[in-house]
Amino acid sequence: MLFDLFLTVAGFALLVWGADRFSEGASGTARLLGISPVIIGLTIVAFATSAPEIIFSISAARAGLTDMAVGNAIGSNIANVGLVLGVAAILTPLRPDSTTTLRTETLLLLAITVAVPLLFIDLSLDRSDSLFLLAGLIAFMLWAVRSANRLPANDSITKELAGEIPAAIGKGQALIMLLLGFAVLIGGAEILVTGAEGLARYFGISDLIIGLTIVAIGTSLPELSVSIISALKGETGIAIGNVIGSNVFNLLAVIGAAGLVGPADLDPELLKLHYPVLLAFTLVLLRLTYNPFGKSGIGRGLGFSLLAAFLGYQAFLGYQAFLLSTGQ
Repeated sequence: MLFDLFLTVAGFALLVWGADRFSEGASGTARLLGISPVIIGLTIVAFATSAPEIIFSISAARAGLTDMAVGNAIGSNIANVGLVLGVAAILTPLRPDSTTTLRTETLLLLAITVAVPLLFIDLSLDRSDSLFLLAGLIAFMLWAVRSANRLPANDSITKELAGEIPAAIGKGQALIMLLLGFAVLIGGAEILVTGAEGLARYFGISDLIIGLTIVAIGTSLPELSVSIISALKGETGIAIGNVIGSNVFNLLAVIGAAGLVGPADLDPELLKLHYPVLLAFTLVLLRLTYNPFGKSGIGRGLGFSLLAAFLGYQAFLGYQAFLLSTGQ
């Protein structure tokens, strides 16, 4: 058990470090190709912060752990709202300018969150479902690029993104960081899969619960880091946009990749319990841009509530895992 725990922690560390290097390398390469900072921020950086979930999903599905991969995607989205935005709002209230891009992105995420479970009505994830999700990802990316090109230079998100994208680096350095980050992500994902599977077997709990808890929190660390730093700098647009973009990628890219590599039947608890929890957390994001009862945004009070709800959900999963492990 201790060795499995060591592998899990080591896998998380490698994923976080690899995602950071991959993001810098991808951003640097995009700058060298003349891509604007706004497009880099809305697409490449959003993809890079979701890279741990995506690479882990592929590795887990290859090992026959599709439930763990899907659980990771669902759990990461819950963690992004409850943990990441909750902690960020506690540090500083998140009150972004209600730009058209942020409003539309929030509504798109909500629409995607409602639509995805329709594919799971038969409690299976097959390759046709995955192709549909990946097609949706391509459509979202095209929308993001088009929206970025239309943003005015004085838009608040444009200014924040321009200041956050790493400065241009040499072609060789960018390529090395890109390849190194990608290689470390793959290695970290394989190690994490081995450790997480070992822990699940040792404690006698389901792959889905492991994906929703330990793995989801660990793979959400890049989003937590980015959002906390951005919130402390007063760059609430980046803190929020990072979470919304990551959640879109998790639903479309992470689940899509898992089903493409390892189509499988899904745990019935996914639709009965965990997906409704995800939908409830996602609905809270409407407060960021649509609040008929007052000023839009997430204040410290709601931040504490989100964090408490997330911790309560994790405690429930822990209790459920305990019952499973003891055969009750």
